[in-house]
Amino acid sequence: MLAISKLGKHFGGLSVLEDVSFDVPAGGIFGLIGPNGAGKTTVFNLITGLLKPSAGNISFEGRDLAGLAPHSVTRLGIARTFQNIRIFKEMTLLENVMIGMHQHLAYGPVALFLNSPACRAAEAEARQRALELLSWVRLDHRAEMLADNLSYGDQRKLEFARALATKPRLLLLDEPVAGMNPAEKTVLMEEIRNICQRGFGVFLIEHDMRFVMGLCDRVAVLNFGRIIAEGSPDEIRNNPDVIEAYLGREDEGQAS
Repeated sequence: MLAISKLGKHFGGLSVLEDVSFDVPAGGIFGLIGPNGAGKTTVFNLITGLLKPSAGNISFEGRDLAGLAPHSVTRLGIARTFQNIRIFKEMTLLENVMIGMHQHLAYGPVALFLNSPACRAAEAEARQRALELLSWVRLDHRAEMLADNLSYGDQRKLEFARALATKPRLLLLDEPVAGMNPAEKTVLMEEIRNICQRGFGVFLIEHDMRFVMGLCDRVAVLNFGRIIAEGSPDEIRNNPDVIEAYLGREDEGQAS
């Protein structure tokens, strides 16, 4: 579904990513992990058009993403959440999700101004779809609640529903369980599995190794801007390069 080949990103003389290559298959859950500063979020920023690559290629379902603006990437079928929750807290849950649909609504500003039948029909359809997406994350019973009144975990779930409203085929999750307690992580893990089972591809970056290993079908490991391992969770868990990247070498620990 997503193919990354020899991807590089430089900021002046600083190399953040170098020769990064991996494939995200259609279906399933793919994870990208690595220590702080490894370059994980930079990969997401390059995929979604917030940054331009210094080298390499990114393709989605065979189409080159190079040079596309973020809204164009979204239209192709890639949606993203951010590490810092970005919902509209003074709007209802329903309004938050409906915002994600407006790029797909087939009416213009004149029809909106005149409140035409076509506009009303499209808005009614969008409302129904938003309620359906909220039901997927078990928040439909709170549809008219202000988003600011949600718990931290439920705000994450709302963000998922809004991302799904853009009609993606691939969902990028940037540290989805950052700041969550163990109970919230367990709930969110189940929600991500449910999303995948509905036919969406999921690609996440995360620091919580236990969460990633319990959720992902395949994992790639980034360290100092380079991929050092890729494989199943069991293969990654027992990879000596991965252990060294996270824990340091035993002789270094003794020397310190």
